[in-house]
Amino acid sequence: MIADDAIVVRGLFARWIEAEPDMTLVGSLRNGREAVDEIERIKPDVVILDVDMPELDGISALPQLLAKCPGVTVIMASTLTRRNAEISLRALALGATDYIPKPSSQNDIGAAPEFRRDLIEKIRQLGRRGQQRAAGLAPVTDAPSLVPQAKAPHHYLAPHTPIMLRAMPAAVPRVLLIGASTGGPQALGKLMADIGPVIDRVPVLITQHMPPTFTAILAEHLGRLSKHPAREAVHGEEIVPGTIYMAPGGRHMSVAQPGAAPVIEIVNSAPINFCKPAVDPLFSSAAMVWGPRALAVVLTGMGHDGLAGAHDIVHAGGHVLAQDEASSVVWGMPGQVALAGLCSAVLPVDDIAAKLNRLFAAESA
Repeated sequence: MIADDAIVVRGLFARWIEAEPDMTLVGSLRNGREAVDEIERIKPDVVILDVDMPELDGISALPQLLAKCPGVTVIMASTLTRRNAEISLRALALGATDYIPKPSSQNDIGAAPEFRRDLIEKIRQLGRRGQQRAAGLAPVTDAPSLVPQAKAPHHYLAPHTPIMLRAMPAAVPRVLLIGASTGGPQALGKLMADIGPVIDRVPVLITQHMPPTFTAILAEHLGRLSKHPAREAVHGEEIVPGTIYMAPGGRHMSVAQPGAAPVIEIVNSAPINFCKPAVDPLFSSAAMVWGPRALAVVLTGMGHDGLAGAHDIVHAGGHVLAQDEASSVVWGMPGQVALAGLCSAVLPVDDIAAKLNRLFAAESA
């Protein structure tokens, strides 16, 4: 079901959805009021909900939709403004499953194949996840039928391969690296609120798949939750303990050590794994800088970004933790590293903070 006051957007989304063999458009509505009035009759699996609409906007309609249709997957859609980014992130806290930033004009929407790909993939993966949960079925990774094996990147493992865990770090890590995508803002919020002792000891570097503006606001939010400085990283700045560095939306973040201290590198190069920022550049570069003292966490997200970088970390003697399937919005990114045998632990999101606090305090993990 689509709820958007722009007729051109509704028509475009409808054509894209109807072109997919596994999707059916069940409703195309002009505002939040119509969506609230019709949702019980339509009973959609997924709602694409615009933020700015007359009569009843998206953030006001959201709790009413969830009350009338518990468990429905709601994807917020908004243009890239600071106000809309703040609203979209607030919607996640209110129960929206995900968001998608619309290009700044209706003409841009039609001319952006990557936007169409992202929208359709979010509908497919999140809708499938919602159906599985509603039916009480075990969720499945959104990985393709085969996933790359870490020790031999051109060989493959079946997705139901038993997860083989590696040993925990013997030495205290010197950096915490985090990669996340769909569902990541909610997971990061839980994590940052509870790992103050870790942040006191080491720098925390995060790549969350997000567009510009969104990453700056997420960093501010994580700073408030963690009670530590958190900001978009700046090219060339020295990396120090006690600070959370967020990869800026639309650019890749990596690290280097040209002198005594490691520094941030920000580059505006092509997308990697269809993502910008991507997790792989951060993980792979951190493996070279910190080697066996690097610890990475892969949180919920679609796709396989982070898999190659996790392999580099493990190959350099570092360690990787992953969010488990049950607590992930989509078990794509963490599922791939887990299935590839790269993880020292696969944990519910609520248990990851306690594990990190023990590891960085050199306590028994």
